[in-house]
Amino acid sequence: MREFPQPRKRPRQARSAQTVELILEATAQLLAERGYACMTTNMVAERAGVSVGSVYQYFPNKSSLVAALHERHAIQMRNAIEQCVAARSSDLEHSIEAIVRAMMAEHESAPALHQVLEQEFRFFDTPIADSPADTQILCCLRTLLEKHQHEIAAIDFDLAAWTLLQVAQSLVHAAVIDPPWQFASDEIERSIVRIILGFLRYTPVDRAGDTVHPFLGDRRQDAMTAAGQLRAEAS
Repeated sequence: MREFPQPRKRPRQARSAQTVELILEATAQLLAERGYACMTTNMVAERAGVSVGSVYQYFPNKSSLVAALHERHAIQMRNAIEQCVAARSSDLEHSIEAIVRAMMAEHESAPALHQVLEQEFRFFDTPIADSPADTQILCCLRTLLEKHQHEIAAIDFDLAAWTLLQVAQSLVHAAVIDPPWQFASDEIERSIVRIILGFLRYTPVDRAGDTVHPFLGDRRQDAMTAAGQLRAEAS
């Protein structure tokens, strides 16, 4: 099993939390400016305005700093997505648009940093199952899909939420880290939204050419047979 670098300890007081935030922000700036190889904990301490001892008090090495940045990003994404879902839009499309827009904005705020995090150091990104923030994002998306279940074809909300998150993250990362020069940001956003809605609303067709609604499953034929019997009795 792969082990992921962890902080030495978590801040428990407001002042300690502020120190950790200064350290992480300094790490983010230096990663974007210099890259991982050229960054040192001494540089982080100097940029953050704290002692090297303060850095090591919370983070044992550079790897744990990068892992903490990944988790901070996940928390920021969770907060943004929760706000979109809490808006209680009556329309699924508007909710998906808001989520994609929020994800794009979050990544566009620091594209150089995300390029380093996603292209060079994905190894330090904690798996969804071990990340409380990512787990909460999935629960939030599942709640959204359950609320709008009359608008979608998916019946497995857990799988649909996971797929939605993976598709959105992959496309947003691609759009921000290696942006195509020929497309505007809003065009890419609309394209991502259409892809997600297409997946959620996709209804397969069986070999006979009949639509198979996932909510009915094997009961579709039973319903059709019962309807035929009623018509026969009525005639």
